[in-house]
Amino acid sequence: MADAQQQLQALSDEYQKLQQDLQNSITSRQKLESQQQENKGVQKEFASLKEDANIYKLVGPVLLKQDKTEAVMAVDGRLEFIDKEIKRIEKQIKDVQEKSDQIRSQIIQIQSEVQAPAATAQAV
Repeated sequence: MADAQQQLQALSDEYQKLQQDLQNSITSRQKLESQQQENKGVQKEFASLKEDANIYKLVGPVLLKQDKTEAVMAVDGRLEFIDKEIKRIEKQIKDVQEKSDQIRSQIIQIQSEVQAPAATAQAV
């Protein structure tokens, strides 16, 4: 009985840690999606600009003039990186959810094993 309680406690602790990891991953994904939307907006603005339009990039407290093709390439590169990161985080979320489900099943199984003899003993 004490062994089952220790096992149950260990599984419960691991489950809580996984839930925290899941929450952190979801927060990361939300930040990436926000960045993605921002960069898509910039990309859309670039598409509406003329080829000879002036584009400035904020570097610290200074605005530096930047070539349009260079700016477009930088935004496209960022979007590509963000897409890859979102896919990586989503895979991580899926893996954590699967592991979390397995541990929850183990917890339920141990609880039912512990409660079954106790219920039988009370019925007698």
